[in-house]
Amino acid sequence: MAYLPDNFALLDDADAAYATARAVVLPVPFERTVSYGRGTAGGPAAIVRASQAMELYDDELGSEPYTLGIHTLPPFHPDGFLMDEALGELEQEAHRHLAVGKFLVTLGGEHSLTIAPVRAARRAVTAASEDGGGELGVVQFDAHADLREEYGGTPYSHASVMRRVFEDGMPTLAVGIRSLSTPEAGLVGELSLPVIWGRELGAPDTGARFAVLLDTLPEHVYLTFDVDYFDPSLMPATGTPEPGGGHWWPTLTLLRDLFRRKTVVAMDVVELAPIGHLHGPEFMAAKLVYKCLGYLQEKEGADA
Repeated sequence: MAYLPDNFALLDDADAAYATARAVVLPVPFERTVSYGRGTAGGPAAIVRASQAMELYDDELGSEPYTLGIHTLPPFHPDGFLMDEALGELEQEAHRHLAVGKFLVTLGGEHSLTIAPVRAARRAVTAASEDGGGELGVVQFDAHADLREEYGGTPYSHASVMRRVFEDGMPTLAVGIRSLSTPEAGLVGELSLPVIWGRELGAPDTGARFAVLLDTLPEHVYLTFDVDYFDPSLMPATGTPEPGGGHWWPTLTLLRDLFRRKTVVAMDVVELAPIGHLHGPEFMAAKLVYKCLGYLQEKEGADA
């Protein structure tokens, strides 16, 4: 049996072939605007390496999610020096795969990159709609609001990515937020942007509130997952860890509900900054991707 040594989950050729794979993993070691801890450029490779040690049977789902087919692309390095040019290149690369019906999993890298696959996903959803008017919503799991007009002298900062999404006219739902500036808080209040705050994650009605807020979004959704959403006791390997974050099984309950209720067309996992021989964080990120692919397979099987 021939194995591909650098692919997600160490799948064999038959399960990792691009032509038949439902999901495509795009590593993007992009790091240009980090503002505290560095190292997110090493995140994609660490996640792929960790995925190769996973058991591929999922006890929650009673299935093997890899059987939907998972192809791993080479790491993508944009040539553009300016942020808008680099993100434009990434948008084109993401759209190339979304346009042929792949479920795209982008592995970052810093959160600034998210605007590129989000825009690519909206283009693909619009093109696939009968009247060309398909909408896309964005669900954000994150510790930070990322709604600043600009940060560090650039409007394309990791701290501004959701502001760009908002300005593009895409409705959002943020989960786990517990760190934001006064102007960001003002924007959330003024526009009544839907947020499940970090302090609310353990509340008995969180799941019900999440479902209600999901119903306000379009049918097609992009999922962006900044790993600093998790509590730092679980996820210390990120540049700006914030206390009071999410935990594993309650988070998976929300994600499973997201995939059941909506058509998730693409996702990213960003802001992992590996720490030496501490392998738990990258294994957690890899397992998060695999769980989401399992939920995708479950939803599409139910819809078939």
